[in-house]
Amino acid sequence: MLYCFSQSDYPLSTLENYFSFLFEQDCVVLWQDGVLLALKYPQLFTQVKCNCYVLEQDIAARHLQKLIKQFCPQVQSISMAKFVKLTEQYYPQLAL
Repeated sequence: MLYCFSQSDYPLSTLENYFSFLFEQDCVVLWQDGVLLALKYPQLFTQVKCNCYVLEQDIAARHLQKLIKQFCPQVQSISMAKFVKLTEQYYPQLAL
């Protein structure tokens, strides 16, 4: 399953609930303001066993490249083309 987070204002308890359903074969993508979640709740992303990504154009627009690498290195930056491939690869998809 592909989980896409586009907002930065999810309460910690809500994210913990969503993340409790993640399995190794799942995928998380942070995009738009959702890229801020990696910095807001880095401890959540250290516990996740699936692949986690941030859309590189969204972190670049917010000048967060260095901060993401420093505080949340397990979250990888991807291009829009890679994001499209992920949407083809994972089903079902949940956009939040």
